[in-house]
Amino acid sequence: MGGKAHWENIHTSRPANEVSWYREHLETSLELIRRTGLAADAELIDIGGGASTLVDDLLRLGFLSVSVLDLSAVALEKARQRLGTLSERVRWIASDVTNASLAAEHYDLWHDRAVFHFLTDPVEKAAYVATATRVVKNGRFLILATFALDGPAKCSGLQVERYGPEELAGQFPEFELLESRREVHRTPTAAVQNFTYVLLQKHGKG
Repeated sequence: MGGKAHWENIHTSRPANEVSWYREHLETSLELIRRTGLAADAELIDIGGGASTLVDDLLRLGFLSVSVLDLSAVALEKARQRLGTLSERVRWIASDVTNASLAAEHYDLWHDRAVFHFLTDPVEKAAYVATATRVVKNGRFLILATFALDGPAKCSGLQVERYGPEELAGQFPEFELLESRREVHRTPTAAVQNFTYVLLQKHGKG
């Protein structure tokens, strides 16, 4: 999925609102998060959140326990600076998601927009799935967004894997597909990127 140096270079060389995946608000993500009905004290983690504005909106909605994980410390620092004193309410984790040290059965929601599709190596993909499965509580939720089958084949100079809803959900055998969405994303340069979104629920009672 590209090493730390690759992503540090991207976030150092481009403003946060000029990278291809930038959106002022992640409307589809926010809608699916609302669909979970999670309470304000739920534990949420945004994978690859970097400088994304999702954390801003989650705090605005009243969520009290939000973590943001990203490989790029530069991206996380951009988000910290944007939030100012509000950043103290967020747990910032600079780590590779495939080997991150995260507490088991700790999270009520795992959110990932546009990290999983960079995992083209089967070993990295299996490590990601294992981590997500281990740290999400039984009965709780996983929201994933990747490029759709008719989306771009590459992003940020890296090859990606594209998914339809059933195939994406099938990567996570301990989760059930509750809902899927298709999103047409326009980049800051007006290019079109088609995304697949899925809302999954982990089997078992919470």
